[in-house]
Amino acid sequence: MNFEEGYLYHVYNRSNNGARIFYSRDNYLFFIKKLHKHLKPYCSILAWCLMPSHFHILIKVNSLQPEDRNIDLNSSIGKLLSSYTRALQIERNIKGSLFQSHSKAKCLNKIEEISPSYWQTDFGATINVNLNDYSYPQICFNYIHMNPVMDKLVISPEEWEFSSYRDYFCERKGTLINYDLARKEELIDFQLL
Repeated sequence: MNFEEGYLYHVYNRSNNGARIFYSRDNYLFFIKKLHKHLKPYCSILAWCLMPSHFHILIKVNSLQPEDRNIDLNSSIGKLLSSYTRALQIERNIKGSLFQSHSKAKCLNKIEEISPSYWQTDFGATINVNLNDYSYPQICFNYIHMNPVMDKLVISPEEWEFSSYRDYFCERKGTLINYDLARKEELIDFQLL
């Protein structure tokens, strides 16, 4: 993945063969702890959603390699996934890779990286937008929060515990996201959610 400081990215990955990557509430919470440890030193997290077989994270890169770290952001994402995989392998007594070999990171500030009429993800969802009404970062922010609804896991986004939706709109005071930066980036659109 090619990251640049100061840019917004939609980072996502999914399991191999559609298998589960989260089996219990404790698995989700453990992954969230890993996000704190491995991503927050490098970036601000603006939105996130953990699904049974994949995850989405919207970040703004602050530093590709902070002075107090001996690895870069790409390597830290790799450590996050490999350490989570190893913990799940031990817990579930399974072998093999859990995630697809390469996480994806789409830059949301570079219009040439995104089709002007739709956004087709690896997960099959298509988002049609009127480009005059919304910015790509805002579309991604909303898409991440609506993912559990689109996958028919819940009827409304506030029902899904494992996303930042409740932090923004349901008075949960999570510490993973950067509320002030999300407001500054004008990501929050109450009409869409």
